Amino acid sequence: MLDPLKKKLKPIPSLQEVRGVQLPAGLTFIQLVVTGPPGAGKTHYINKIHGWPNEGYLDLSRRGWWKDRSLTYRPREVHLGFPFKGCAEGLTVFDKEWLEAPEPLQLEPERIQIPPESRHIFQTDWRNRYVFEFLLPSAKTIFKQRQTRHSEGYFPVDKDLTLEIVERQLAVYQKIALYLHRKKMQVYVRKSLDQPPMCIVEKNDPGIPQWLSPESRPKPSLATVAGWKWLLLRRYPINWLTPSNQWQQIKKESRVAYDGKPLELKLGKQRLRFYPEIPFGIRKKHLRKNWLITAPSTYGSNLCGFARISVGDTVMIGRANKEYKNLFNFQKSVAKRHVSITNERGDLIITPLDDRRRVEIIRIVDRDRQERITTRRHEALRQIRLLYGGPITVLPKDTALDLLQSVNDILQQEPYRPKDDSGYPGGLVELPENIAPIIVGDLHGQVNNLLKILSENKFLDGIESESACLIILGDAVHSELPDQMEQMESSILIMDLILSLKKRFPANVFYLRGNHDSFDPGICKNGICQGSLLRRRLVELRGNEYVSAMERFYDLLPLVIKSDDFVACHAGPPRKKTSRSKLINIRSFPETAQDITNSRLKRSNYFAGYGKADVKRFRKSLNLPKRTPFIVGHTPLHSSGSVWCDVGEIKNHHIVYSGRPEGPSLFVEIDNRIIPISYPAEPLINIIGEMDQFD
Repeated sequence: MLDPLKKKLKPIPSLQEVRGVQLPAGLTFIQLVVTGPPGAGKTHYINKIHGWPNEGYLDLSRRGWWKDRSLTYRPREVHLGFPFKGCAEGLTVFDKEWLEAPEPLQLEPERIQIPPESRHIFQTDWRNRYVFEFLLPSAKTIFKQRQTRHSEGYFPVDKDLTLEIVERQLAVYQKIALYLHRKKMQVYVRKSLDQPPMCIVEKNDPGIPQWLSPESRPKPSLATVAGWKWLLLRRYPINWLTPSNQWQQIKKESRVAYDGKPLELKLGKQRLRFYPEIPFGIRKKHLRKNWLITAPSTYGSNLCGFARISVGDTVMIGRANKEYKNLFNFQKSVAKRHVSITNERGDLIITPLDDRRRVEIIRIVDRDRQERITTRRHEALRQIRLLYGGPITVLPKDTALDLLQSVNDILQQEPYRPKDDSGYPGGLVELPENIAPIIVGDLHGQVNNLLKILSENKFLDGIESESACLIILGDAVHSELPDQMEQMESSILIMDLILSLKKRFPANVFYLRGNHDSFDPGICKNGICQGSLLRRRLVELRGNEYVSAMERFYDLLPLVIKSDDFVACHAGPPRKKTSRSKLINIRSFPETAQDITNSRLKRSNYFAGYGKADVKRFRKSLNLPKRTPFIVGHTPLHSSGSVWCDVGEIKNHHIVYSGRPEGPSLFVEIDNRIIPISYPAEPLINIIGEMDQFD
């Protein structure tokens, strides 16, 4: 079928990022309405950006659809009903009447009702209230996605699906997107979440739609004071709020100026505390005014969970935000969509979203907080220096060999690790219930990231007290930064540090094998054979005996770690039936080991990977409940971001990547909940190196 949008789509040049998704810079978050044919990925999209979780429906042939209650809460997914010849009411492209019509129904776009233009200042500007994103992957992509979800036992509507049906459904949405654009509605198109949004540009159109320019923002209503201020001052006023030591209710969008002091918000009966983030060793001119959010009851305790609102971020806080609900254990006094918060260069713009639930704010006095944090971090870094034996530099040859051989001896009798049938350490580590995991993804030579993790959140104290354990999911070596892929010093240094930790804490530091934990010449990136390069550099620095000991280290590593509360490995689950016994005897099952260290998630462009059924079977093989968190590294889903939750629409299947130069991410168990945490980068190698040894 002919694509009416062919050669009419142009990338939108000015973008903003929300939860890893690029959106037009001229769009405000609550304008967004996402639509598209069945199977296009709308639900995943809305969940990813923390939009309204329930689907809406609009019959575009019905007058006044723009006032429908389904558009009250946004962003959200909306199914559209279209006018077809011979049908009095609009039909969706999955209605029985549309699917089973003897001949394809003829679309009558002229029957679509278009909101009236705002011709005077007292009239609501409905056209500016919404921006419609049409999510329109190719028909083949949609067809494969719908086949996959049907094979996994979902969506019976896909049972008799054909590619022809998908092509017809897609064609309807393409025609409607073009029609609404021509009627001067605010419309743009996206092929997939990993591609930028595109605007529709025809022969007589300007290069960029008018609604993308800042001047096109909707004018405030003159029924409000803000509207009259706009009329008289020609600017968009906002309510500036100065928190005091008394609770104040926030009833409308308000802006709190950044002054470096903590705040507390009360949402219903629940409180959240906001602290300005204080990175260590960052010059003031480079300081980004980020905010940390935590529960007052847990702040300052061991393994404290928190969220971050970085400069430019917007977050919806409420029970519909799964990440925040899991982190803060929201009760019913918190609305599903309670409040929206934007970090505008450090200022917090707070917008209540539910008229029935209160939002209150109070100033918190904590005068010595910065000194307290600086002292605690300095003590943690001093402990790391003492543990390592001095500055964080590559160890001398003899010291490094002694350390590696000592760790290999530990691995022969590694705690919590059953032996295989031959008496060798097995492939499975089984942690006791009372140890909280700190799960770190691929580090790829980012030594500062590991130091940051060790020096934050009292993690090192937890490891020392044996109440927590550090778990690294392999691939600590081989930088992925384009200008550092051939440089092996960071790989050698990070392994020296990890081996030092393992020797000092044999029962509370675990390193799982990844696909890069080898000298295999086939380990290449961008044509650079990093496995061979690392071997060659180690021979130059430390000799063949050290390389042989490192190969022994790789062979001794476990592949899977679990407790009653989680299971983790480097890459993914086996794609064939396995068992606890097979995982322990992993040396006898090389195909299973290959899956665990090399497999990737099945996606629209990678159908050879693992899927929901594989994860389900893996949990079952270890006698774990079906929603036990399963955490892997290996496959960062985007070039930005470090944590992806419920990946592949698989409940509690998470991916973590800890090797970003911008700072590390990890998962940690707090109050029996596995939660993600991210940190900014800090130059800790230099800071530790500058410490006096007697400090």
